[in-house]
Amino acid sequence: MERKAGGDGKEAINEQVIANTYASMRTEMNQLYTKITELEMEVSEHSLVIGAIEPLDPSRRCYRMIGGVLVERTIKEALPAVKRNKEGLEEVIARMREALERKKKEITEFELKYKIRIHKAGNDAEEAGRKEGTAQGVLVGPAGR
Repeated sequence: MERKAGGDGKEAINEQVIANTYASMRTEMNQLYTKITELEMEVSEHSLVIGAIEPLDPSRRCYRMIGGVLVERTIKEALPAVKRNKEGLEEVIARMREALERKKKEITEFELKYKIRIHKAGNDAEEAGRKEGTAQGVLVGPAGR
């Protein structure tokens, strides 16, 4: 790497630092999205379990996985724990959504501060290809034969 006279070398380094910071912020945001989706799926599973065992006899035996160990309980014992876990997951999701909104705002401010614009390479060519590829029609021969 050669350094040019003046401030050009420092400016290039600063641009690289800004780009790296921006990329890491975007990565953090994507990780939050992924984790929220994962937890929402767990809440959905908890809801299915609650819906399946609520109408059953409370003295009936059921099995519950606790820390990788399958434990036998009654529905009366297991149902409140499953409901508590679901509520806890919903609270965590709410906090993560707040963190996601803060991260979005932080990224937007960062974009405005450093005048960052995302350029999608080859976007026009892709759109043209999609328009041609998705066109459906009927090929008709010459009329009047």
